[in-house]
Amino acid sequence: MKRNRMFMLALVALVLLPGLLFAMPSAEEKGGKEMRLAWWGNPTRDERTLKAADMFMAKYPEVKIESETTGWAGYWDKLNTQAAAGSLPDLIQHDYAYMLQWVTRNQLADLTPYIKDGTIDLSKVNDSFLTGGMVDGKLYGISLGTNAVCLTYDPAVLAKAGIAKPDTATWTWDDFERIAIEVYRKTGVQTIPFFTTDPRVGFEHLIRQQGDVLFGTTGLGFTDVSALREFYAIQLRLQDAGALIKPEVAFVSVSPEEGEFAKGRSWVEFIWSNQFVATQNAAGRPLELGLMPILKGAKAKGTYLKPSMFFSIPAKAANPKDAARFLNYFLNDIEVNDMLMGERGVPIPDDVRNHMATKVDAINKQIFDFISLASTNSGPIDPPDPPASGEFLKMVRDVTQEILLKRISLDAGVAKIMNEGNNILK
Repeated sequence: MKRNRMFMLALVALVLLPGLLFAMPSAEEKGGKEMRLAWWGNPTRDERTLKAADMFMAKYPEVKIESETTGWAGYWDKLNTQAAAGSLPDLIQHDYAYMLQWVTRNQLADLTPYIKDGTIDLSKVNDSFLTGGMVDGKLYGISLGTNAVCLTYDPAVLAKAGIAKPDTATWTWDDFERIAIEVYRKTGVQTIPFFTTDPRVGFEHLIRQQGDVLFGTTGLGFTDVSALREFYAIQLRLQDAGALIKPEVAFVSVSPEEGEFAKGRSWVEFIWSNQFVATQNAAGRPLELGLMPILKGAKAKGTYLKPSMFFSIPAKAANPKDAARFLNYFLNDIEVNDMLMGERGVPIPDDVRNHMATKVDAINKQIFDFISLASTNSGPIDPPDPPASGEFLKMVRDVTQEILLKRISLDAGVAKIMNEGNNILK
């Protein structure tokens, strides 16, 4: 009889157990809910961002983060598809180039309420770091770090060629061209075409030195094409000397590890400073950072300090509160920044930046030093790109390949960029 009673109790427990398990409170029932986080990245960034999400969830177990990472090439197409379907993630990595058009389409939330209620703490952030994320006095994105366009080069190749390290605060494009040809003649190492992923970044630097801006209010912001022409003329001269890597090789989209620079076939690569960690890891050899060369007769500074990227909360985010909490954690938590090691750029909160300056490894110390150098050799940042800039950038990359492959002449290519650019941007 006793055995029968115990058997019946066990049977009842088995029947009730699934119900008890299913009745356990979910993350949402405990006061939180799933928060979707999206970014474009590379293997280094992906690993560290996933770790940051894990650290946040360990600290705030009521929140579950679903991570979505994509390479740059497909990131914006994916976000635009999600926006059309009304299913954007709660917190998205954003770029200065696209900020204005997203705000114009009412796709981003103003972050000011989260600052006012204390969810996001910007008390240690200088206002100068926030202007890039502001449109019409509202804050739509918070910078994840300070960034600047630059180049990285292999000092061992220069040493092999008997060339001293250049003073990149003062060197000119004539100096660069001379070094590139001398490196090729003495070592056989070539030069990668300039900014193969986004050539606009390269010639914008020269246009700014010319004293102009790339984008105007109803088209391109410049009419003097001499700087744009020189951008391509330098590369064509290197190509004629045999010193330029073939465009049909250089413009193939590959991972950093598979690129010509990582393989040692180019002595130089053109990047943003926040890409240096991944570039260094891919190359597996000591590299140096430097400012872009100066255009002969330059009237202004080409370099500018740019928010490396932002975190923004979509206007229709399903869980904006936890998105704001994670953004605050990502910015201000010392422990997570010790792990991130400035991969997205030099941190913007004063206390985090001062702390990291004493903690970073030699590679990141180079980035901190470079940003200090860039800060004294920079001009004001231009306004965010206009809505049609994405189409413009695609056109520029296509025409760049036409010029370097010599399918069209230099002058015809420059004219095509000007004509099609103005038509696209009207």
